[in-house]
Amino acid sequence: MNDQQPIEEAPRLDTPEGRYVNRELSWLSFNRRVLAEAENAAFPLLERLRFLSISASNLDEFTMIRIAGLEGQATRGLETLGIDGRDPRQQLEAIRAEVLELVQRQQGILDDLRQLLAVEDIWIATIDDLEQDQLSWLEEYFENDILPIITPQAIDPSHPFPFVANMGMGVIFRLKRGKRQTDLVEMVLIPSGAPRFVRVPGESGSSRAIYISIEQLIVRFAGLLFPGFKILGDGLFRVLRDSDIEVEDEAEDLVRFFRTAIQRRRRGHVVLLELDDECDEISEALLREQFDIDAAMIVKTPGMLGLSDLAQITAEPRPDLKFEPFSPRYPERVLAHDGDCFSAIREKDLVVHHPYESFEVVVDFLRQAAVDPAVVSIKQTLYRAGDQSPVIAALIAAAENGKAVTAVVELKARFDEERNIHWANELERAGVQVIYGFTEWKTHAKVSLVVRREEDGYRTYCHFGTGNYHPVNARIYTDFSFFTADPALGRDAAKLFNFVTGYIEPTELEKLSISPIGLQDKLYRLIDHEIANAKAGKPAGIWAKMNAITNKGVIDKLYEASAAGVPVTLVVRGICSLRAGIPGLSDNIEVKSIIGRFLEHSRMWVFANGYNLPSKRASVYITSADAMSRNLEHRVEVMVPVTNKTVHDQLLDQVMLANILDTERSWRLDPDGEYRRMRVDVGGFNCHEYFMANPSLSGRGKASSASDVPRLTLKGKRK
Repeated sequence: MNDQQPIEEAPRLDTPEGRYVNRELSWLSFNRRVLAEAENAAFPLLERLRFLSISASNLDEFTMIRIAGLEGQATRGLETLGIDGRDPRQQLEAIRAEVLELVQRQQGILDDLRQLLAVEDIWIATIDDLEQDQLSWLEEYFENDILPIITPQAIDPSHPFPFVANMGMGVIFRLKRGKRQTDLVEMVLIPSGAPRFVRVPGESGSSRAIYISIEQLIVRFAGLLFPGFKILGDGLFRVLRDSDIEVEDEAEDLVRFFRTAIQRRRRGHVVLLELDDECDEISEALLREQFDIDAAMIVKTPGMLGLSDLAQITAEPRPDLKFEPFSPRYPERVLAHDGDCFSAIREKDLVVHHPYESFEVVVDFLRQAAVDPAVVSIKQTLYRAGDQSPVIAALIAAAENGKAVTAVVELKARFDEERNIHWANELERAGVQVIYGFTEWKTHAKVSLVVRREEDGYRTYCHFGTGNYHPVNARIYTDFSFFTADPALGRDAAKLFNFVTGYIEPTELEKLSISPIGLQDKLYRLIDHEIANAKAGKPAGIWAKMNAITNKGVIDKLYEASAAGVPVTLVVRGICSLRAGIPGLSDNIEVKSIIGRFLEHSRMWVFANGYNLPSKRASVYITSADAMSRNLEHRVEVMVPVTNKTVHDQLLDQVMLANILDTERSWRLDPDGEYRRMRVDVGGFNCHEYFMANPSLSGRGKASSASDVPRLTLKGKRK
């Protein structure tokens, strides 16, 4: 499906719709690219099922946040316009049509994968597919394991309609007993802690795996739950609620505010009601009425609800149906210093490229700081840290060892608010000074600062990241961890922390750029420099890699650069509100999106600086910020210049070039607004496979030579 009209029918370039792509529609286009990987015959079957699950999970979050936000604006009569000039109701109308089509496509893909997995003896079965001995086992399982944890709830004047939690699923029954004149309506909510799928044991020695969804068991064995009743009808339903939290400027206690807000979120208004298409009509009417569904979206499907739960089945122990295992490398240069992170960093700057290189080096950096008698102070930002966080453990150990430890914990990290409150409490108990940052801005920068007493005085060691301090995500997300002992960056990082902890706005920063007080202006100046070079007849060019670009100011600057003759290449994984390759607007701009085994998350900018790209004199920056208004104007972010030769070469000649050269995992944004797969043929290039097979340049030990890493050129890989 096209994201926009064909180019010959496109809106005029002097209108918002002609210049920009709606953010929400671009996101739906991104999720279709994710879903397309579930159809990718080159991927193992369980990985394809995982992509289907990810696509469904993405769509759930989009509904709970983006659709809910637009619904709220429309209900309150707000006329806030999207970047393309559409008001909330116009956006909702366009979104709903595409969401319904996306849901239908998900169901079709599930049907195809069911058949392919069955050939491999993995059955996502319907209960009617089972044999009698399997049904007998399931009936016993239902009596022993399901009945004790479910609770039928009558719905009548003395039993009000029960509360259904966000992402809650249930079965509604219409019953009759004896000569009773009126029907009885009962609801059975599926407990969130129950497994969504039950694995039916196969015959002894059989490799067959059969999965049955829990809702099928409840419907099939409802007679055990309602003995003596006649079941007149039933229906499966699922609800999604508004899950965004808006921080009140006048909130005096952020922790208390978020504890209350989290409870409110669980009871947010319903924005989506999913129904199976065989839902009993009377029960459906009751659900519509009780959920005030006129203001929400209704999706009826003949297939399975809650496809995100398919992730449970991907855990099936079938390595032949999954990607080949990959073990991240530990940087050889740190090992060459006997594992001493500080010694390796002191020698020269280092970039660790996750997930190809292990996140353990980040943890080791903090663990060593925690026990090193020479370390006097540690400062750390925390946006997302995960459930079992070794980073938190290291900070606690450091405080217990008498270090001065400061942790900036961001409570506004969406869906991690409760976990972050827990970690803040744990850190405070250990003696860590916990700061919650700004009320109106999120602290999204990823920075560690360690001050160490050495022979020649105090030295500051810094870690700047493009991703979160989250050990699980670091195995899936591509990100950069930049370690440096550069004194100027250390001084700037200290000013950053003073800004967040004490509201002391930094002045005269030496190298860092920080949003929301200067990073966007820095980008403008860098783009303007390329424009000036192009107009003066000098080489010019801009390369950038990011997750999203929606900021109107940055997009307009790139359009200006294109008009001046500056070639611009953008690798944008997700949302892209910029239109590429449009005559008279963006002739010199190319946009591609990479979707594959790893989730592209690293962010960097490259500016030609008067030389042909790639060049050793190009200006290279890594950043925690996407080119979005929320990042540049409403979050604390950092952008770090890379000047060390080896790190510069790694980021430009290895990482950025590999992303530009990739064909096997790439989609090109064409002038008609549609993303199309790039050709996969003989001589194609896969950047993920390249990174898995080759060590990074700055992480090489002295025993490795430059020839160990195949160098890349714009014309392709050089042997």
